[in-house]
Amino acid sequence: MVIQLDEEFEEQDEQQVLADFPADQELVITKVERLKKSNYRYLIHFGDYNMTVHEDVMIKYRMITGSAFVKADLEDIVAADERQRGYVEGLRYLERKPRTAQEMARRLREKEIGETVIAEVLLRLQEERLLDDPLYAKQWAEQRIVNQRKGKMWIRQELREKGIDKSLIAEALDEITPEQELESALQTGRKKWSTIRGDVNDKRRKTGAFLMRRGFSGEMVRQVIGILRDEQDSGGEEEEFYFPD
Repeated sequence: MVIQLDEEFEEQDEQQVLADFPADQELVITKVERLKKSNYRYLIHFGDYNMTVHEDVMIKYRMITGSAFVKADLEDIVAADERQRGYVEGLRYLERKPRTAQEMARRLREKEIGETVIAEVLLRLQEERLLDDPLYAKQWAEQRIVNQRKGKMWIRQELREKGIDKSLIAEALDEITPEQELESALQTGRKKWSTIRGDVNDKRRKTGAFLMRRGFSGEMVRQVIGILRDEQDSGGEEEEFYFPD
């Protein structure tokens, strides 16, 4: 089934939508009309009663003029429509960039999706590989090292804030080789070093502090400073600086 993404639609309270529907009689659809504000939601009339559903739900349950339902059937349909709404919201949230499971859950709560439905939507998106925290962590770590020139400590904190499990963070960071991180730190340090006016000790101090702020370890910073110092090839006595791990 092709899933359509609504732009906007009138939201309905799952608990209230069927409150006035009679429970002791058969309800026959008397009219079906498309909502003007949404291409994919329909207003279903049962005489004096009505409800809205997504097009995919309407098709699945064959909600056409003349079809008959009882209230229990419609309760199942409302639940299915809520799951569909959650799924569509999830797809829309994934349109611009990948998300973590925690980010997705937070987004669905903002849209007032119930916790049970959120769990079902997350599972469906994970089964379809549209949500993939292990892959997300690996790609994020690589992108931050290569393109953003950030250190492992910075990346670890970012992934924690995104709700990635500690074990997945460790796996993602393990895939970054020492050579990759050194190259990232060296390019960042070299650029900073060249902008600092002053003697070599001033360059070492300011460049080292800058690299630490970008999440590189003390050992990595010392290694980079050593390389930059050799490149500078300056003479004279130099102070020793301590960069904590």
